[in-house]
Amino acid sequence: MFPSKTIAWYTAKMFLIRTLAFLGGLVLILETLDLLGESSRILAAAGNGDAELWHYVALRVPQLIQLFLPFSVLLGTLVTLATLNQNSEVVIFKSAGISAHQILSPLVIAALGISVVNFAFNERVTVRANAALDVWQAAEYKRGPAGDATVAEQWVRGGDDLFHADTVSGGGGTTTLHGVTIYDRSGNRLVRVVRATSAVPATGGWTLTGARSFDVARGVETANAQLAFPSAVTAQQFTTVSVDPSHVPFWDLIDEIGEQRDAGRNVDALVASANHKISGPLSAMLMPLLGAVAAFGLARSGRLFVRAVIGMFLGFAFFVADNFMSAMGNFGTVPPVLAAWAPFVLFFLIGETVLFRTEE
Repeated sequence: MFPSKTIAWYTAKMFLIRTLAFLGGLVLILETLDLLGESSRILAAAGNGDAELWHYVALRVPQLIQLFLPFSVLLGTLVTLATLNQNSEVVIFKSAGISAHQILSPLVIAALGISVVNFAFNERVTVRANAALDVWQAAEYKRGPAGDATVAEQWVRGGDDLFHADTVSGGGGTTTLHGVTIYDRSGNRLVRVVRATSAVPATGGWTLTGARSFDVARGVETANAQLAFPSAVTAQQFTTVSVDPSHVPFWDLIDEIGEQRDAGRNVDALVASANHKISGPLSAMLMPLLGAVAAFGLARSGRLFVRAVIGMFLGFAFFVADNFMSAMGNFGTVPPVLAAWAPFVLFFLIGETVLFRTEE
């Protein structure tokens, strides 16, 4: 894989330096523009000053790194390979019997290292920054606690029945629903509407307190101090709140998916996001392969710029396909694993096909 340790280190170092330079430049420029647009909102909150502006920068920079690191790897690849080509170093490498794959292998290994670091950074730093920034923005950049964590305004369906609770407290067997409205349906036909001041889980259903039941067919309402209501709806469906994958580390997201599945909720979007937490950082490995077209061909033929544009086009095409499939996975249009990994596999095959047919 590495016919020369010196050449491998030489090309990998060039690639890493240029990638980090592009990443630093992009983050600096984009964060400056973002701060200019957001600073008025931050300073509009009472008591906010320079410290809050720097706090915003600290929370926003990890998001920009996560977003633009694969793009920086692509630019670093193109500049590195175009420079090697322009200086006829690629010709020297191939004259020494080094194949195209061997020329690219140091860049791929370096990109793999970037992917590992990126994954660890995202799951340790970025998810916390995302959660903190979203809470702060929801409070309009005001100081103070994040707010009450009470689970409120829950809609849950079990079979044909539809439950609504104004608030939910407790958990497990001690779960209590307050301000309950139950739409008892049979075959998509509303049979009765039951309202109660509170409800607690019981064997095979719920025990309602202060219940008033309206029979739709007869138009009669009856009151009961306590009413047993059989239903397939479980307490866990109320206490298992929705999960934002951008706020949860990968290892915790796996547990959350299990809890959501046990609560009877659709987890396809979460499964797609969990897979994308791996395939996203790993996409940096593809960039040397997609940008490889800029490395080969005679520089004096005048087509080096065209080759670099083709490499950039392939990289951008991957980002577009990746975002498109992620959206399809979130909507449940395609299977979650396919949504996360199809662009990676497809563009790996495209890159290998181009490399084999043109250079190998």
